[in-house]
Amino acid sequence: MMFPLSNPSSSPEPQIKKPKITLDFRRKDHSFKSPKAFLAAHHPSCNQILLCLFLSIFFIQILLVVVFRSIPPPSHHRSHHFPAPVTSHHHLTPTLTTTTAPISASTVKGETSCESGKIFVYDLPSPLNHELVSHCDVLNPWSSSCAALTNDGFGPVAAGIPSAVPENLAAAWYWTDQFVTEILFHNRILNHKCRTKDPNNATAFYIPFYVGLAVGKFLWLKNSSAKERDFHCEMMLKWVQDQPYFTRNDGWDHFLTMGRISWDFRRSKDEDWGSSCIHKPGMRNITRLLIERNPWDYFDVGVPYPTGFHPRSDNDVVQWQDFVRNRSRKSLFCFAGAKRSKIKNDFRGLLLSHCRNESDSCRVVDCAGSKCSNGTSIILETFLDSVFCLQPRGDSFTRRSIFDCMIAGAIPVLFWKRSAYDQYEWFLPAEPESYSVFIDRNAVKNGTTSVRKVLERYGEDEITRMRERVIEYIPKFLYARPDEGLQTIKDAFDVAIDGVLGRFKEQEQPGYRW
Repeated sequence: MMFPLSNPSSSPEPQIKKPKITLDFRRKDHSFKSPKAFLAAHHPSCNQILLCLFLSIFFIQILLVVVFRSIPPPSHHRSHHFPAPVTSHHHLTPTLTTTTAPISASTVKGETSCESGKIFVYDLPSPLNHELVSHCDVLNPWSSSCAALTNDGFGPVAAGIPSAVPENLAAAWYWTDQFVTEILFHNRILNHKCRTKDPNNATAFYIPFYVGLAVGKFLWLKNSSAKERDFHCEMMLKWVQDQPYFTRNDGWDHFLTMGRISWDFRRSKDEDWGSSCIHKPGMRNITRLLIERNPWDYFDVGVPYPTGFHPRSDNDVVQWQDFVRNRSRKSLFCFAGAKRSKIKNDFRGLLLSHCRNESDSCRVVDCAGSKCSNGTSIILETFLDSVFCLQPRGDSFTRRSIFDCMIAGAIPVLFWKRSAYDQYEWFLPAEPESYSVFIDRNAVKNGTTSVRKVLERYGEDEITRMRERVIEYIPKFLYARPDEGLQTIKDAFDVAIDGVLGRFKEQEQPGYRW
């Protein structure tokens, strides 16, 4: 779909049983034989007719209240937004549907009262964010990154995309770089409904540090020092640790976006890869939003890679969902990628060969060289025309292609659980089998499993259910274009912020923090 301008990193609820209670109304003389008997037993001094009448009416009213409260209230139907599933075989052109199905509660914006809290955004020294963008020509050792950072980080408008998408949605597509979440989150959070300019009213504190941009230019320079790679991170921590609101909770209520994979910030020794930013003492309690997390670090939170589709409105999202739902898919599966010749027993190369050998069922795009670079729609078209898309690990465990695939309505086929299942808890369904296929890569390597045979076992109805699950979750993979977000639909940014605020609220429980 949209590949980066910069080089990738190397590295039914249970029934409640009621107790059996036998009520014996014959055990006492003052049982409920009549209101008069009841009153005679409990109020022997009640000789005045008016008083007895009053007590009898009062008793009857109590009985009526109990009876009416036991009647369940009428149910209300939720408003409908998303189109309903369409039953179709993946080799046939589906019938266009315009009916609507309920939108998932997790993708609809709720009240604007900021019940989960408000966010204060620090005004960092310019060298930690804005100056990095202004010096975009030196952020990449091979070429300028200025084009990639235009349009508030969304990159150039995708001029070559109209042939692959509905004409009126073409303007919502960009050649977006995969390492720009720091800019996207900063712009959105400045316009968030729950942003506060008074830190005393804040529940969360956002640090708009462009750490991924800062370290990126040093990652492939052989002569870069550990000091250079850590310079900006140390500057940020020194500044933040001087703020009273940081020291108040030792950073537990602070968060930031780190626009690369976690391993780019986990250098253990000076001569190793990347920065040691995450290992710095001041970073210990700060929540970190990354495109790939360390599954064993609580403070790492995985967020979706930016893709090329950035809807301008709710209607853009719903129209795109209809488009991919009703798409005629001619190939059973596909693979887009390049082999890694320097890696022994390279699995990508194996999948490329497998796909070529199954050319009647598999569509292959060999991305060797610059065949899949920005400026071409070949990846998007391939995913749109396929039922399943093969997703081995990338240079690290994750790859942007997983989200490109799902946005196109294709069902991802995974070979490493860390490629998605252990990464994006807030953004993916809790049941992996509801939206994806997992195949043991070792069985593929030794020839005991055929990818094609595994995928051919899935029937038409099951494929439709899985595709619909993918389509339902598309909003959670998107970064909307407007600074204030979409009208009623939550995108990836909204889901992330909700998650952070929910996490901070949970951390307030006694004994939670160390």
